[in-house]
Amino acid sequence: MDLEKYCKAALEMGADHAVPFTIDQIAFDSRTILKCMFGCSDWGYGHTCPSRKGSLMPWEYEKVLKRYRRGIIIHSTSKKKSHDISFEVERMAFLDGYYFAFSMSDCANCEACTGFSGGRCANPKKARPSFHSVGIDVFKTVHQFGLPLETLKDENDPQNWYSAVFID
Repeated sequence: MDLEKYCKAALEMGADHAVPFTIDQIAFDSRTILKCMFGCSDWGYGHTCPSRKGSLMPWEYEKVLKRYRRGIIIHSTSKKKSHDISFEVERMAFLDGYYFAFSMSDCANCEACTGFSGGRCANPKKARPSFHSVGIDVFKTVHQFGLPLETLKDENDPQNWYSAVFID
């Protein structure tokens, strides 16, 4: 499999960075759920968050995701761009015959998530869980590749958004 093809496509779509990974380079840590539960305003509302009924817990996601062998990490300073690119790369890989291709990104399908008003997801076919909500230590993972990610000290600090596409 030529992961560089997907990295190149992500960059052409506007990603700031796109790098291939192998599953052993993904840092799993189920403590990520604590940051979701105690610090995220989406907890209990977002359709793609681990708080939704029937969602897998991080340790369950780890078991599933370790069935993959590789994929790509996508970086952008735009949440929407990161999400849209990862979904398109997932689609490309699927059409190339990798029918288990799966993207993860902070959902940016809608201006306002319908979960906050008690509604059903408006885009269930494009909604995906975030890279960190499934039990992945994004800081440790992306730092292996020299990618930028720092703790935000001020709400006006520029944000880095990361997505992953697991491809097999």
